[in-house]
Amino acid sequence: MGVYTLAFIMFTLDLAKRSAWAQQTPAAVTAAAAPRGQLAGATATIDRIGSDTSQKPLSLKFERIAFALTVLGWLVHTAAVVMRGIAQGYVPWSNMFEFSLTSSAIIVGVFIAVQVWQNLRFLGAFITGFALIALGLATVNFYVDVKPLPPALQSSWLVIHVFVAVLGTSFFALGAGLSVVQLMQARAAAAKGAGLKFLQTLPGADVLENLAYRVVVVGFVFWTFTLIAGAIWAERAWGRYWGWDTKEVWTFIIWTIFAGYLHARATRGWRGSRSAWLAIIGFAAVLFNFTVVNLFFKGLHAYSGL
Repeated sequence: MGVYTLAFIMFTLDLAKRSAWAQQTPAAVTAAAAPRGQLAGATATIDRIGSDTSQKPLSLKFERIAFALTVLGWLVHTAAVVMRGIAQGYVPWSNMFEFSLTSSAIIVGVFIAVQVWQNLRFLGAFITGFALIALGLATVNFYVDVKPLPPALQSSWLVIHVFVAVLGTSFFALGAGLSVVQLMQARAAAAKGAGLKFLQTLPGADVLENLAYRVVVVGFVFWTFTLIAGAIWAERAWGRYWGWDTKEVWTFIIWTIFAGYLHARATRGWRGSRSAWLAIIGFAAVLFNFTVVNLFFKGLHAYSGL
């Protein structure tokens, strides 16, 4: 958490320096007007503009330091997950503490891996901040000692079902972050550039929307598999594929929200703010499913450990 805190501060400083630099360099506005389908990140634009000077913008230095700290924090985080798994003698996601520990590590890991495909480091403050909140809640409110697994969880489906669900959640988190920035860009464009200056150094709303759509599609595939695998596991554990348990219902609600997002965007032409809000609402439903449903609703999936 200490390393993630430093990374969060550096990512925030990067955004602040971007704002200052955008005010001094009008050419940075071209980053916000990137043509549709152009998937190059804003950092590439800043690199090109900064190539005329003897020194690159200071914001890139903060970004590189922040990303390096994120990788370091993730390595320590992953080591903690592995050690908890060794202590448990099984995969470390059988209760809310372990799930928070592991899922936040996978979310950060997906964020790091996605950089190979696309520069999304401008979401670093969102991702590291999310990891900090998840770990803080887990250690303060969800911590439980290592204990034997309940009989229903002693299955290989625990490995498959939960791991794929976390992968889906990771891509939904990226989609939500991109959608938030998309809404901010659209609002800034409507205000003719007024507002947060660092937005001028980021991709435009259309580019962000396309990126969000792509990552949500990947997350939706994982979540569909999660729903199917959960039904198969339920039949093995409880003798029925579907029983309208609270957790099952909310998993299906989340699937329906994102299915509606993909369908509306593909067939109804839902673009812009409407699609962005659907992606955000879908991720909010995922968080509700993990927190409120696990803590306050009773059912067969009551494995919070609390």
